[in-house]
Amino acid sequence: MARVLVAMSGGVDSSVAAGLLLEAGHEVIGVTMQVWPEEGAARQDRHGGCCGLGAVSDARAVASVLGIPYYVFNMREVFQRHVIDAFTDAYARGRTPNPCIACNEHVKFRALWEKADALDADFLATGHYARLGTAGDGRPRLRRAADPRKDQSYVLYPIRRDLLPRLLFPVGEQSKEETRAEARRLGLAVADKPDSVDICFVGEEGYTSVVAASRPDAFRPGPILDTQGNALGTHRGLPAYTVGQRRGLGLDGGPARYVIALDPDRNAVIVGGPEDVFTEACVAIEPNWLAIDDLQETLRVSARVRSSGAEIPAEIAPLAGGQVRVRFLEPARAVTPGQAVVFYDGDDVLGGAVIDHVEG
Repeated sequence: MARVLVAMSGGVDSSVAAGLLLEAGHEVIGVTMQVWPEEGAARQDRHGGCCGLGAVSDARAVASVLGIPYYVFNMREVFQRHVIDAFTDAYARGRTPNPCIACNEHVKFRALWEKADALDADFLATGHYARLGTAGDGRPRLRRAADPRKDQSYVLYPIRRDLLPRLLFPVGEQSKEETRAEARRLGLAVADKPDSVDICFVGEEGYTSVVAASRPDAFRPGPILDTQGNALGTHRGLPAYTVGQRRGLGLDGGPARYVIALDPDRNAVIVGGPEDVFTEACVAIEPNWLAIDDLQETLRVSARVRSSGAEIPAEIAPLAGGQVRVRFLEPARAVTPGQAVVFYDGDDVLGGAVIDHVEG
């Protein structure tokens, strides 16, 4: 029997994860990370955020039904620094960040793991849809979920490789429908609770209100330029735009135009036609490798440039300073600086990196 700390968000996935581990004979401890001040958590409850007071209430109720100990850990400071501040700073620099990846890297699988270690837990478990396996050389592997519709391996790529043997993803082998059926079998009231689909700290006002509250200086009007440098209009601040965006540009008449780049140096939004949204290559930084020690030569991979996007055949090659050049073998749409590009070999996650800029 192992001692397992289960991160419980109050949703059905993590609740079932805890129940399945308990049935398997493990000593299960449920925990929820409190990442918002109380007034912020109450605000999140109004639109179903996973960090609100209701989430804590639901997780505590599940723990009571299962008969497991349950704790709430204060993670406000680390969440503010590594997730919210990083989110607003990235938008201020003309990038489009993925806060779920930052949360996984710095909060769930670093700060929370330190708590698990302090409690002498053998494993840390979450309700993510991903799988763990072992390669022929005996090394652990992070693998995509059995259900491709729910696969969350993309947002897990920053996990430290040495931590993989001490992680558990109990629902990764099943579909969402099977998870809900398990919740009903276990008698859990969250069986039909809707999924949380929005960024947990963004309310009804939208993400720009979060950025504006922290970085009002980022909302400086500037030119909207075409690919030849001609001014077509005025934007209301770079954080309000992202690559691939068509609506909300305020450009009346003429052909369809899409955001193809944000230029912080000129405080400009660059737009082009539908064909200009596609790119042939990008350079990525800050790689984290899970299935290899380091990138030493060109590799053929499948690459995903957004969590819900299709994988694209690509070649990756090492560059100076640990950077990675990604050459897409099919045109890739809306490759966005600040987002992640994650590399796969079959079901295995090779690693991933942060998109720095596009080429071609």
